[in-house]
Amino acid sequence: MAHAFRLGLTGGIGSGKSTVASMLANCGATVLDADAISRSVTAPHGLAIPAIAATFGADTITAAGALDRDRMRALVFAEPSARARLERIIHPLVAEETDRLAQTAVLAGACCLVFDVPLLVESQRWRKKVDQVLVVDCLEATQIARVIARSALTAAEVAAIMAQQASRHQRLKAADVAIFNEGLSMRELASELAELCPRFGLSSATSLALTR
Repeated sequence: MAHAFRLGLTGGIGSGKSTVASMLANCGATVLDADAISRSVTAPHGLAIPAIAATFGADTITAAGALDRDRMRALVFAEPSARARLERIIHPLVAEETDRLAQTAVLAGACCLVFDVPLLVESQRWRKKVDQVLVVDCLEATQIARVIARSALTAAEVAAIMAQQASRHQRLKAADVAIFNEGLSMRELASELAELCPRFGLSSATSLALTR
Protein backbone atom coordinates (compact mmCIF):
# COMPACT_ATOMS: atom_id res chain seq x y z
CA MET A 1 0.00 0.00 0.00
CA ALA A 2 1.31 3.47 -0.89
CA HIS A 3 2.38 5.71 1.98
CA ALA A 4 0.56 8.92 2.75
CA PHE A 5 1.87 11.49 5.19
CA ARG A 6 -0.26 11.31 8.34
CA LEU A 7 -0.72 14.67 10.04
CA GLY A 8 -2.45 15.08 13.37
CA LEU A 9 -4.24 18.44 13.60
CA THR A 10 -5.44 19.79 16.92
CA GLY A 11 -6.15 22.98 18.83
CA GLY A 12 -8.40 24.27 21.56
CA ILE A 13 -11.94 25.46 20.95
CA GLY A 14 -11.87 28.77 19.09
CA SER A 15 -8.26 28.37 17.97
CA GLY A 16 -9.05 28.29 14.25
CA LYS A 17 -8.32 24.58 13.81
CA SER A 18 -11.33 24.02 11.55
CA THR A 19 -10.24 26.90 9.32
CA VAL A 20 -6.77 25.37 9.00
CA ALA A 21 -8.33 21.98 8.22
CA SER A 22 -10.30 23.56 5.36
CA MET A 23 -7.16 25.21 4.01
CA LEU A 24 -5.29 21.90 4.14
CA ALA A 25 -8.14 20.28 2.22
CA ASN A 26 -7.82 23.01 -0.40
CA CYS A 27 -4.15 22.06 -0.70
CA GLY A 28 -5.07 18.49 -1.54
CA ALA A 29 -5.11 16.80 1.88
CA THR A 30 -7.78 14.30 2.84
CA VAL A 31 -9.23 15.54 6.13
CA LEU A 32 -10.69 12.99 8.54
CA ASP A 33 -12.79 14.86 11.08
CA ALA A 34 -13.03 12.88 14.34
CA ASP A 35 -15.89 15.06 15.62
CA ALA A 36 -17.93 14.51 12.46
CA ILE A 37 -17.33 10.76 12.66
CA SER A 38 -18.33 10.79 16.33
CA ARG A 39 -21.56 12.60 15.44
CA SER A 40 -22.27 10.04 12.73
CA VAL A 41 -22.12 7.07 15.14
CA THR A 42 -24.57 8.80 17.48
CA ALA A 43 -26.87 10.04 14.69
CA PRO A 44 -30.23 8.33 14.06
CA HIS A 45 -29.60 4.57 14.03
CA GLY A 46 -25.84 5.13 14.22
CA LEU A 47 -23.47 2.36 15.19
CA ALA A 48 -23.26 3.48 18.83
CA ILE A 49 -27.00 3.75 19.46
CA PRO A 50 -27.73 0.13 20.54
CA ALA A 51 -24.88 0.11 23.07
CA ILE A 52 -25.84 3.55 24.41
CA ALA A 53 -29.45 2.44 24.91
CA ALA A 54 -28.33 -0.76 26.64
CA THR A 55 -25.91 1.11 28.92
CA PHE A 56 -27.85 4.26 29.79
CA GLY A 57 -31.46 3.37 29.03
CA ALA A 58 -33.85 3.92 26.15
CA ASP A 59 -34.71 7.40 27.39
CA THR A 60 -31.25 8.61 26.26
CA ILE A 61 -32.29 7.98 22.66
CA THR A 62 -34.59 10.36 20.80
CA ALA A 63 -37.71 9.31 18.92
CA ALA A 64 -35.66 9.64 15.72
CA GLY A 65 -33.17 7.09 16.99
CA ALA A 66 -30.28 9.44 17.81
CA LEU A 67 -28.42 10.18 21.03
CA ASP A 68 -30.38 12.69 23.11
CA ARG A 69 -27.50 15.06 23.72
CA ASP A 70 -29.33 17.26 26.23
CA ARG A 71 -30.31 14.28 28.35
CA MET A 72 -26.83 12.79 28.13
CA ARG A 73 -25.26 16.13 29.06
CA ALA A 74 -27.47 16.27 32.16
CA LEU A 75 -26.58 12.69 33.03
CA VAL A 76 -22.86 13.37 32.73
CA PHE A 77 -23.25 16.46 34.93
CA ALA A 78 -25.07 14.46 37.59
CA GLU A 79 -22.88 11.37 37.28
CA PRO A 80 -19.31 12.16 36.13
CA SER A 81 -18.48 8.49 35.51
CA ALA A 82 -21.10 8.47 32.75
CA ARG A 83 -18.71 10.36 30.46
CA ALA A 84 -16.09 7.61 30.66
CA ARG A 85 -18.72 4.93 29.99
CA LEU A 86 -20.00 6.84 26.97
CA GLU A 87 -16.47 7.31 25.64
CA ARG A 88 -15.78 3.58 25.97
CA ILE A 89 -18.67 3.02 23.57
CA ILE A 90 -17.99 5.81 21.09
CA HIS A 91 -14.19 6.01 20.87
CA PRO A 92 -13.54 2.48 19.51
CA LEU A 93 -16.21 2.99 16.85
CA VAL A 94 -14.71 6.34 15.85
CA ALA A 95 -11.25 4.71 15.65
CA GLU A 96 -12.55 1.89 13.45
CA GLU A 97 -14.37 4.25 11.09
CA THR A 98 -11.38 6.60 10.92
CA ASP A 99 -9.08 3.70 10.02
CA ARG A 100 -11.51 2.53 7.35
CA LEU A 101 -11.74 5.98 5.77
CA ALA A 102 -7.96 6.41 5.95
CA GLN A 103 -7.33 3.11 4.18
CA THR A 104 -9.86 4.02 1.49
CA ALA A 105 -8.18 7.39 0.96
CA VAL A 106 -4.70 5.86 0.67
CA LEU A 107 -5.92 3.29 -1.85
CA ALA A 108 -7.41 6.17 -3.83
CA GLY A 109 -4.00 7.84 -3.96
CA ALA A 110 -4.14 10.39 -1.12
CA CYS A 111 -0.73 11.93 -0.42
CA CYS A 112 -1.60 13.45 2.96
CA LEU A 113 -4.13 12.41 5.57
CA VAL A 114 -5.10 15.03 8.13
CA PHE A 115 -6.58 13.62 11.32
CA ASP A 116 -8.59 16.53 12.72
CA VAL A 117 -8.86 15.54 16.39
CA PRO A 118 -9.77 18.12 19.07
CA LEU A 119 -8.61 15.78 21.87
CA LEU A 120 -5.52 14.42 20.10
CA VAL A 121 -3.19 15.41 22.95
CA GLU A 122 -5.49 13.90 25.58
CA SER A 123 -5.60 10.54 23.78
CA GLN A 124 -2.26 8.73 23.66
CA ARG A 125 -3.35 6.39 20.86
CA TRP A 126 -3.67 9.21 18.33
CA ARG A 127 -0.04 10.29 18.66
CA LYS A 128 1.05 6.80 17.62
CA LYS A 129 -1.07 6.99 14.46
CA VAL A 130 0.44 10.15 12.96
CA ASP A 131 3.82 11.23 11.59
CA GLN A 132 3.64 14.77 12.98
CA VAL A 133 1.32 16.93 15.05
CA LEU A 134 0.26 20.42 13.96
CA VAL A 135 -1.19 22.56 16.75
CA VAL A 136 -3.22 25.70 16.05
CA ASP A 137 -2.69 27.99 19.03
CA CYS A 138 -3.93 31.33 20.32
CA LEU A 139 -4.41 33.13 23.62
CA GLU A 140 -7.12 31.78 25.91
CA ALA A 141 -8.90 35.15 25.99
CA THR A 142 -9.06 35.02 22.20
CA GLN A 143 -10.54 31.52 22.30
CA ILE A 144 -13.33 32.72 24.58
CA ALA A 145 -14.04 35.84 22.50
CA ARG A 146 -14.20 33.88 19.23
CA VAL A 147 -16.57 31.23 20.58
CA ILE A 148 -18.89 33.81 22.15
CA ALA A 149 -18.99 35.67 18.82
CA ARG A 150 -20.09 32.58 16.89
CA SER A 151 -22.40 30.92 19.42
CA ALA A 152 -24.88 31.50 22.22
CA LEU A 153 -22.43 30.31 24.87
CA THR A 154 -21.40 32.51 27.77
CA ALA A 155 -17.81 33.15 28.80
CA ALA A 156 -18.27 30.82 31.78
CA GLU A 157 -19.59 28.04 29.52
CA VAL A 158 -16.68 28.39 27.10
CA ALA A 159 -14.23 28.38 30.01
CA ALA A 160 -15.83 25.17 31.29
CA ILE A 161 -15.31 23.52 27.88
CA MET A 162 -11.70 24.69 27.81
CA ALA A 163 -11.13 23.26 31.29
CA GLN A 164 -12.00 19.80 29.91
CA GLN A 165 -9.40 20.12 27.15
CA ALA A 166 -5.62 19.98 27.32
CA SER A 167 -3.96 23.25 28.29
CA ARG A 168 -2.09 25.41 25.80
CA HIS A 169 1.16 24.26 27.39
CA GLN A 170 0.25 20.59 26.99
CA ARG A 171 -0.74 21.02 23.35
CA LEU A 172 2.37 22.99 22.44
CA LYS A 173 4.57 20.45 24.21
CA ALA A 174 3.07 17.73 22.00
CA ALA A 175 3.45 19.76 18.79
CA ASP A 176 5.96 19.07 16.03
CA VAL A 177 4.91 22.37 14.51
CA ALA A 178 2.53 25.11 15.66
CA ILE A 179 0.73 28.05 14.11
CA PHE A 180 0.13 30.98 16.47
CA ASN A 181 -3.22 32.14 15.15
CA GLU A 182 -3.38 35.38 17.07
CA GLY A 183 -4.26 38.58 15.22
CA LEU A 184 -3.79 36.93 11.83
CA SER A 185 -6.00 37.78 8.87
CA MET A 186 -7.22 34.88 6.72
CA ARG A 187 -4.61 35.90 4.18
CA GLU A 188 -1.81 35.80 6.74
CA LEU A 189 -2.98 32.48 8.15
CA ALA A 190 -3.09 30.96 4.67
CA SER A 191 0.38 32.30 3.95
CA GLU A 192 1.82 30.71 7.10
CA LEU A 193 0.18 27.40 6.25
CA ALA A 194 1.45 27.57 2.66
CA GLU A 195 5.02 27.61 3.96
CA LEU A 196 4.34 24.39 5.89
CA CYS A 197 2.54 22.49 3.14
CA PRO A 198 5.66 20.99 1.49
CA ARG A 199 6.59 19.54 4.88
CA PHE A 200 3.37 17.53 4.73
CA GLY A 201 3.78 16.42 1.13
CA LEU A 202 1.30 19.01 -0.14
CA SER A 203 1.46 21.68 -2.79
CA SER A 204 1.15 25.18 -1.40
CA ALA A 205 -0.24 26.58 -4.67
CA THR A 206 -3.89 26.43 -3.66
CA SER A 207 -3.22 27.80 -0.20
CA LEU A 208 -1.25 30.66 -1.67
CA ALA A 209 -4.18 31.43 -3.94
CA LEU A 210 -6.27 32.01 -0.82
CA THR A 211 -3.98 34.88 0.18
CA ARG A 212 -4.60 36.93 -2.94
